[in-house]
Amino acid sequence: MHSDEAVGHATQTDTELYEADYRLLMEQVQTAVFVVQNGRFLFVNPKLLELFGYSKEEMLGGMDPMLICVPEHRNMVRAQVSARIAGVVGMAYEIECQRKNSDRFNAQVWGAKILLGGQPADLVTLHDVSAIKTATRYAEQRVQLFRNAEELARIGSAESDLVTGTVTLSSGMHAIFGIPQTDAPAGSDWLLSRVPPVERPYVQAISEGVSPDDVCEFQHRIVYSDGSLRTVLHRVLAEADSTGTVVRTVTLLQDITQQRAAEQRIDKLANTDEITGLPNRNALTEYLDTRIREAAREGRQIALLNLEIDRLKLVSESLGYAAGDQLLIEVGRRLQPQALQSDLLAHFGSGEFSLVLARDKDVDEMEARSIASTLVDALSQPIAIGDNEIKVTCNIGIALYPAHGEDPEKLLQQAQAAMYRAHELGKNQICVFSSGMHSKAISRLAMESGLRRALERNELDLHFQPKLELVSGTVIGAEAFLEWNPPDGTSIPRSSYVRVAEETGLIVPIGEWVLRTACRQALEWQRAGHTNFRIAVNLSARQLQQPDLAQKIQKILIETGLDPRLLGLEVTEGALMGESARIARILGELKALGIEISLDDFGTGYSSLSYLRTLPIDVVKVDRTFVHDVTAASQDVSITRAIINMAHSLQMKVLAEGVETEGQLALLIANRCDQMQGFYFSGPISAEAMGALLSERTALPDHLLLRRTHQRTLLLVDDEDSIVSALRRLLRRDGYHIVTANSGAQGLQRLAENSVDVIVSDQRMPGMTGVEFLRRAKELYPDTVRMVLSGYTELQSITDAINEGAIYKFLTKPWDDERLRGHVAEAFSQKEMVDENRRLAGAVLSANEELSAVNERLQQLLTNQREQIHREESSLSVAREVLDNIPAAVIGVDLEGMVAFVNADAEALFGAATPLLGEDAEKVLPADLRKVWQAADQSYHDVQVAGGAFRVVCRSVGGDDHSRGRLLVLVPSSAA
Repeated sequence: MHSDEAVGHATQTDTELYEADYRLLMEQVQTAVFVVQNGRFLFVNPKLLELFGYSKEEMLGGMDPMLICVPEHRNMVRAQVSARIAGVVGMAYEIECQRKNSDRFNAQVWGAKILLGGQPADLVTLHDVSAIKTATRYAEQRVQLFRNAEELARIGSAESDLVTGTVTLSSGMHAIFGIPQTDAPAGSDWLLSRVPPVERPYVQAISEGVSPDDVCEFQHRIVYSDGSLRTVLHRVLAEADSTGTVVRTVTLLQDITQQRAAEQRIDKLANTDEITGLPNRNALTEYLDTRIREAAREGRQIALLNLEIDRLKLVSESLGYAAGDQLLIEVGRRLQPQALQSDLLAHFGSGEFSLVLARDKDVDEMEARSIASTLVDALSQPIAIGDNEIKVTCNIGIALYPAHGEDPEKLLQQAQAAMYRAHELGKNQICVFSSGMHSKAISRLAMESGLRRALERNELDLHFQPKLELVSGTVIGAEAFLEWNPPDGTSIPRSSYVRVAEETGLIVPIGEWVLRTACRQALEWQRAGHTNFRIAVNLSARQLQQPDLAQKIQKILIETGLDPRLLGLEVTEGALMGESARIARILGELKALGIEISLDDFGTGYSSLSYLRTLPIDVVKVDRTFVHDVTAASQDVSITRAIINMAHSLQMKVLAEGVETEGQLALLIANRCDQMQGFYFSGPISAEAMGALLSERTALPDHLLLRRTHQRTLLLVDDEDSIVSALRRLLRRDGYHIVTANSGAQGLQRLAENSVDVIVSDQRMPGMTGVEFLRRAKELYPDTVRMVLSGYTELQSITDAINEGAIYKFLTKPWDDERLRGHVAEAFSQKEMVDENRRLAGAVLSANEELSAVNERLQQLLTNQREQIHREESSLSVAREVLDNIPAAVIGVDLEGMVAFVNADAEALFGAATPLLGEDAEKVLPADLRKVWQAADQSYHDVQVAGGAFRVVCRSVGGDDHSRGRLLVLVPSSAA
């Protein structure tokens, strides 16, 4: 090389690249580059070979360039190439490529048209962007997750660059404020402009005062886009540079509006009585605690009034719990106006209210009593509940701070103790707490606590009071009474712990124990030979509220093995009030089991005749308050007689409870009462004593039972002994049983002691005239025949007595012996005719009752038979349908050899031309089938029938001992 060429070459090297240099660049570049011309690779660089795994010879040796992209993208690539060759400027695009080993990856492609050798060619640059795509997808997922998290948690975030003043809000932040999402930076007042003006200083002070690396958290409200206010939880995190200057803050807002509303609702529920809407005990305790603290600081006195209404339990049990709720609401409405703004009226539940009197001045005992009186007056007017007017009374207990307690619980306890004391004093009573009341309240709590453990500790027992039948005078049953024997040996009245059990709901488990124990005891007496002895158990109103009461009692009867007819259940009138349809249904279910139903304490409640007729009552128990002595007022005795007559007219028996004297018993017998129980015979006694009484067959005295035998008894009443003796001598010859008395009062006593048919009384007697005596006798013993024998004629009084029916005849003194004997004999005939008519009427009634019972049983039997026939017809229909649809031919042959049944498959097998039903099996069955039918060996046989092969079995219907025929079953051999 010449020197000038070398110089020229050096110069060119400094300013230009030779072909070898370009080739070196193409080989070292880290981007895949290739040239395609006329559908063939014209140039490929090493990166392309490395990326796809082909050799240079393979790619330049005629390989189709389309092989480097996946089949589904090839049409799109061809279109891109065609467009570029046609002169359209190429654009970068992404495709999915395929390596030689079939692995796929994402690539970004950019092509350009070039001319090589005068021919157009496609210069392509290809980048592997798989890693970028993966990273992008991951980033998008993270962004979406963040957005979802913000949406679900109602969170929004904001980032503030304090150096540049740029604020960026997340999509969640836009959602919290209800503003459209935009990518534009927010202004520096993005938050404060959306905070209510009254809260802006508070929010700004806390937000700007946050320390670096310290999370600040507080709550405030924001204004939503629609103008509504929402509550947010605000968190701020500040970041500082190396100098400690805050350069960046991150703000998180969480919409907690619904949470706050829920918390407020929960707080309201936790502090509000759901029935009355008044504050409850929890709210009262908190309020009382606050007021006590204020009173302590200011040296003031406050008062607490506890008020409990009555009638709530009765209304709830009789008219339903909705009526009880309505009563409470109305009571709260009447009491509320008596409380000032600084006072608080609360409802504890179960009809117990409390009023806190916390005022600017002292509330002393006098003022507390005065306010308590206004509360009583507010409840004085009856409250309308549906069609009923309820007269509400209450009792109020008062406790004063600080005299009676220095904390809420103590004050509440003392006010409640005072309220219990007021309850003991009567209705509408007001009591201020004193130290003696506390011990009584503790005693009641101790009773409740002890009663809860009484079942576990086996402290409960049963005593039994005999019931007697008044015709035979024998014991026919007993009523079970609960006895509690506390471990400390104290004697607690039964009424006290039974009342506590009912108020606390313990009566339900205790009642089940009583029922189970009474049934077991009755079964023991029955096994000891005392048959037809019925045990009676009381049911409380709370027990009657159980919807499954009948099922529970039936389960106990099954467990114990007692005949239901030997169990009686007693319910009171108060427990039956309201929900009559439901209670009638429950009592009907119990009576259907055979249990006797008794209505206890009749006459003390509100039962009417129409109401009583709707209930399945067997026995009416006359309350002890109506079982009076013979000297009681005539109107009281009339009530007893009216109850007995009413019950008998409804085909119910009558039992008088609380019988304590022979006179009471005599009155009841005279008025045809059926049964009795009371201390005259025996009070409640232990099971052992009851067993002994039954074994000794103790009964009523004979002289009372003799009153039931028929005697022609004559009562002579005269204050002159000579007259009585003369009459006695005259009438004795006629065979009368003669009883005498010297006054009207003594005559009434003789009537109670004897079953008298005819009365002959003098008119002029000291203390009570004959007419007055006979009027009383008519009221007490209306079946007697009454006559006056007197030497004085007081026409007006005697005429009135005759008109009233008190006197049958008036006879004068001196008398004619034979005429007097004739009048007395006529009177006895009159009495015997009335008795015979009554006997016949009773016999007819009894016969009608028996006939009615027989008809009822026949009707029930007929109903059962109809139901059984219906069930059998249904079963037969189902069986016929099943036999018709089974995939086998079935033929039934009766005992006479007649084909009695053929199913669908059998009819199809033999065809319509060969009818089987009703034909003689010997004639219509093929020979092979006849052999199987006659053998009936229950074995399977292979036979040919109608050109087909079958497996046949013949079995007896109903068993060998009670066969009703035979059944042939044919199954195709292939199916078998």
